[in-house]
Amino acid sequence: MALIILTVDHRTGEGSPFQPVRTAGAWLFGGAEQVVGTVGRPVSDFLHAVASAPSAQNDIKRLRAENSRLRAGLDANRLDAARSAQLKRMLGLAGRGGYKVVSANVIARRGAPGFEDAVQLDAGTDDGVRPEMTVLNGDGLVGRVIQASRSTSTAVLISDRASAAGARLEGGEEIGVVHGVGENGRLVQFRLLDSTAPMTRGGRIVSFGSQRGAPYVPGVPIGVIERVEATPGELTRVAFARPYADLTALDVVGVVVGAPARDPRDAVLPQRGRKEGAR
Repeated sequence: MALIILTVDHRTGEGSPFQPVRTAGAWLFGGAEQVVGTVGRPVSDFLHAVASAPSAQNDIKRLRAENSRLRAGLDANRLDAARSAQLKRMLGLAGRGGYKVVSANVIARRGAPGFEDAVQLDAGTDDGVRPEMTVLNGDGLVGRVIQASRSTSTAVLISDRASAAGARLEGGEEIGVVHGVGENGRLVQFRLLDSTAPMTRGGRIVSFGSQRGAPYVPGVPIGVIERVEATPGELTRVAFARPYADLTALDVVGVVVGAPARDPRDAVLPQRGRKEGAR
């Protein structure tokens, strides 16, 4: 009977007497299929989600790990770029002064016997570093080496209260001594030996140098005078200067393992047009 009905319906085409029956069937069974699909889809989706949950969690963990790795890579690239810029500035200063240097990174900030303000460097005697050598960075004088092992060394900063370095005013022969005063390295004291010599705010100070360049080589920029103290009746004049080197944020430095053949005088000082001592 079904075969006969299908044959008659097919042969008669659009005029088939079974057209109303076919339409009614399509409406009835199509609606039922849609209802069943609507009711069953959330269940099937839930079952699929349950089945794939471990895989999704693994994907999430993998993506998070990849994200962390990429972030670490970006941070490392920024750090490398910053250190590269510091190294370039330090080598430029050393080149202008004729200093032979060994580059080093500051790996710790710590005290040392007799000193409070000191840093540890990742360069030692295997690199040619010895006690009583000058330490500088791309901005100016940092301090001097006081201890050295094979792979590390310790440098006391010019900001330490027990530190003292011979210094000279730019453009003249007036000499004095720079002492640390603490204050987190923001200022150093400059005591000019000639109480009659002129000294004003904005004057610049460079290292005077020691015999045979130890512990300090000559011509390294030290700082800019911020204020001059009134010292009536004193044999010396006192001023406070802002160091060129940011002694609170040291990273790449250079240890001077070879003094210049001649005193560079004021040649290493930054040009007046540049913003000096900016931090």
